[in-house]
Amino acid sequence: MTPHSPSARDADLALAAEIAANAGRIAMAHFGKSPARWDKEDGSPVCAADMAVNDYLKGVITAARPDDGWLSEESADSAARLERRRVWVIDPIDGTRDFLRGRTGWAVSVALVEAGTVVAAVLNAPAQDRLYAAGVGRGATLNGKRLAVSGLATLEGVRLPIDQPNLTAAFWPSPWPGTAVAKPNSLALRMAMLAADEADAWLEGRSIAEWDVAAASLILAEAGGVLTDRHGAALAFNQPQPVIHGIAAATPALHGEVLARLDHALKAFAARRRGLAA
Repeated sequence: MTPHSPSARDADLALAAEIAANAGRIAMAHFGKSPARWDKEDGSPVCAADMAVNDYLKGVITAARPDDGWLSEESADSAARLERRRVWVIDPIDGTRDFLRGRTGWAVSVALVEAGTVVAAVLNAPAQDRLYAAGVGRGATLNGKRLAVSGLATLEGVRLPIDQPNLTAAFWPSPWPGTAVAKPNSLALRMAMLAADEADAWLEGRSIAEWDVAAASLILAEAGGVLTDRHGAALAFNQPQPVIHGIAAATPALHGEVLARLDHALKAFAARRRGLAA
């Protein structure tokens, strides 16, 4: 098999699905049992389950794909990954806060990146009994069923995974003419909601880590969604600084308007900061 042959890509996706499923079982063994936890330097929580899943995934991937690189939230970063054409981008538990609270809004995120593009992705939310998968050019599935975004063409009735008060916040050019839906702690699961026709748009102005959205970005794209960073640029992965500068994700017809609304909000925040600094 050549690295880019259909059979090789299928093997990569099969591996991602197998190890994400196994990782979910490891995480579930800790779920609801008050695992040891501590805070990282940035104040975000991490727990024994994060590390157990991370150790399992790194061990299996290193053995199965020894020539591939590695980037994970719970591993020290190494510039060596930049020399690899193929890199696994991992979030052992995306949504650790929900995990620690006993809520179901968390997932194991496994993505394979080739030359900056995600080519295989699996997102396993075992507490929800949901396994999302996607291969580039092969579509996206949830528990084996093909996914497609809603196709909503106007903002009227738009569903967003945000807090209800934010629908009418002053930083938007006008209130969102829709509804707030479930907002899992996992950013990846918020994006997956669009792929599963449970939401129509999602936006985030802050810079976020590649591992938060790598797998979900392919799942959403293969389900027919459109997503860019806050500047309207396509997402790129395995960058020297593994950071995505905001997200605008939506059905194809809505993406431009969602991006414009995000830009308006960011400019409103910037003006407010200037005013406070004056």
